[in-house]
Amino acid sequence: MEPNKGLSQTLRVLGMRKFYRFISAWGWRRWSSSVTFADVQIPCEPLSVGARLYSLQQSEEKPLIVYIHGGGWVMGDLETHHSFCMALGEASTCNIIALDYRLAPEHAFPAAHDDCLAATSWLLDHARDIVPCNGKLIIAGDSAGGNLATCTTLELDAKLRDKVIGQLLIYPATDHYSAGTGSYVVKAKGQLLTSSMMLWFWDTYLGSASSTEPMTQRAFPARSESLAEQPPTLLITAEGDPLRDEGRAYAEALENAGVATSYHHFANADHGFACSEGPTADHVLFINQCRTWLETVTA
Repeated sequence: MEPNKGLSQTLRVLGMRKFYRFISAWGWRRWSSSVTFADVQIPCEPLSVGARLYSLQQSEEKPLIVYIHGGGWVMGDLETHHSFCMALGEASTCNIIALDYRLAPEHAFPAAHDDCLAATSWLLDHARDIVPCNGKLIIAGDSAGGNLATCTTLELDAKLRDKVIGQLLIYPATDHYSAGTGSYVVKAKGQLLTSSMMLWFWDTYLGSASSTEPMTQRAFPARSESLAEQPPTLLITAEGDPLRDEGRAYAEALENAGVATSYHHFANADHGFACSEGPTADHVLFINQCRTWLETVTA
């Protein structure tokens, strides 16, 4: 890489990370929570994975929610989704552990996938050791985190998969931009997440790998032939989003594969509304839908 190009990339990444933290903090600035939390390390192999544990209650009858933040595999972190995780915890009354997976471009594909899979696998064996729960997991994530969440459920060892009782996918990325879904064109501009930004996210995350290589196919859950093995799913899409159509198509594919799928589309919302804009009316509606869905999968 040319020195000037490398410097430009570094500055862009740092700027976007700072901006994402700012807009998330601004959106939630008037909201507060009494939920307690602590940063922990998940001692999985080959590397430990950082995480933040949100403690909501002491009941052993609830599952543990594993939350995987969005941000294009590049710019999200535990801070950008801190308030949202507390809000989700209050609504679900489940303990939540948010994963601090490695980010690109410092750690390109498949680092994030490997971190999430290793951490989730460890938690499926040891969840009760770190927090009161019933030993079951719900895997959740937004955007790139939704991608990592559903890719994780697809790759879990069969002996562990039965312990995952649901997945919550919030406007997930499910295929490479080369798939050419219509919303990449009709929703290319006009909102914070643009099509050109998604192209940059994918290119930055995959690094030197091609979207056609066999090794990268695990990053594209829409191409999986094992969707029937997925747990009951709540999938959310937003109208103002280049990922709109692939999210909708993924919900249909899950349903066609026999997966119990609840799909909700927010016709007046943009990508990011659920996690980054604070307690807006659409966020509140989304949270209520989550609460209802969680009641059905945990009953």
